[in-house]
Amino acid sequence: MAAAVEDRGAGRHILPPIAWRPILAAMVTVAAALTLASPTYGYHRDELYFRMLPLQWGYVDQPPLTPLIARMFSSIADETWALHIPATVLMACSVAIVALITRELGGGRRAQTLCVCAYATSLLPLEFARVLLTATVDLVVWPAVILFVLRAVLRNRPQWWLAVGLLVGISMYNKLLIALLLTSLLAGIVLVGPRRLLRSRWTWSAGAIALIVGAPNLFYQATHHWPQSTMGNALAYNNASNVRLLTVPILLVMFGIPLVPIWAAGISGLARRPEWRPVRFVAAAVPVLLALVIIGGSQFYYSLGLMTAMLAAGCVVVADWIEAGPRSRLRWVVGGVTFNALTSIIIALPVVPLEHLGSTPVPTFNQIAQDQVGWPKHVKDIAGVRSSLPADERATAVVITENYGEAGAVDRYGAQYGITRVYSAQNELYFQARPPRSATTAIVVGSYMADLEKLFDSCVVADRLDNGLGVPNQEQSIPISICRDPIGGWTRVWPAMQHYD
Repeated sequence: MAAAVEDRGAGRHILPPIAWRPILAAMVTVAAALTLASPTYGYHRDELYFRMLPLQWGYVDQPPLTPLIARMFSSIADETWALHIPATVLMACSVAIVALITRELGGGRRAQTLCVCAYATSLLPLEFARVLLTATVDLVVWPAVILFVLRAVLRNRPQWWLAVGLLVGISMYNKLLIALLLTSLLAGIVLVGPRRLLRSRWTWSAGAIALIVGAPNLFYQATHHWPQSTMGNALAYNNASNVRLLTVPILLVMFGIPLVPIWAAGISGLARRPEWRPVRFVAAAVPVLLALVIIGGSQFYYSLGLMTAMLAAGCVVVADWIEAGPRSRLRWVVGGVTFNALTSIIIALPVVPLEHLGSTPVPTFNQIAQDQVGWPKHVKDIAGVRSSLPADERATAVVITENYGEAGAVDRYGAQYGITRVYSAQNELYFQARPPRSATTAIVVGSYMADLEKLFDSCVVADRLDNGLGVPNQEQSIPISICRDPIGGWTRVWPAMQHYD
């Protein structure tokens, strides 16, 4: 297949052929692996939350897109395999998009093959693709935005900025955090150019399109007192110290330590290669984004999308380095990528049998796995406490959970124990319903006993959650309390239990 050629001002932008065979092979392989892994371990806490949210324009903690996807696929079958179908598709699509970034930067078959092999077997992308999260959608969105930006600039085809605007507008329905990427790219342009982009009607048109497409979500935020700002502040309050400490070190393990030289080469290449000078602002955006993540203090992984583009660029540099030297260079790169793939697969995918998971270090490195285990057992524990109540008291007792994962688990598995309604004062669930006035007894799942003693006439710890697997996750060993007679009624107690995190 002949290389494609695009005009680029006074020069020409030569595009190598798309390496369809390795790209499609990587897409099929990763999709097959994720499909086989899909039923293993169980629901992620966020998935349990998404599947119980009613359909609406927005929520206090996120826009509507990912919960909508979760509800759609849960309606096909209320099982993890159905819920994970879109996650698998998104990961497979992201493999192709990342390879196209490599091609856009001049990477031929070897570079594209290296890119798909490295990315499709890297740590955080595999972890996020295992389940359906808002971060799973971002695996496609952020690299696609960068791809379109590269096409607009390198091909001298400013029409691609309109695609950038459209995608950004759509992505607002998943997360408003796309603003971090745009701010970083804008800062990169200001710092290193080309500053003509700041005056282009095409880039301004992209901004207008993004605002128009995302307007309903922005309208929801504006008319609900910007709840995601409140949510971001809450996340920063809870996570800031760890995020500020770990954001930079996490870069070393984000894709896997053996891949660090590749993405580092990508940053260096974008900053120094003459043919990449028009888009060096993408490399300049990296320290800006890291600074924004550290200052914001919400989540350490927010830099993943931009760093994925650095990995794609690095594959071009490394492929050129291999071709310019002895064959031993190829062996070193293949060995590093293979070793990284093996370690990432063991950590990110459910290779370790569930019954042995707690005796391995995997949960230490895989928060996703931690948040998938124990939910049916936890609901059984909660139901056991409820069944210990006298029959007349049990008939009016309610179940209240401290977090949305526990609430989602009770919503999913509680019916078999006669629990048809669950309440939580966390995030959006606080606004969905509060316990009825007739409920004077509550089974409260949570670790805030000191507060409960101020809210109820009596609270007694009846049991503690135990996943039975020895996995030290957020739920392990937290108390299940029987609380009676809310002081001042639920109109006073429910607002006092509200929390964002």
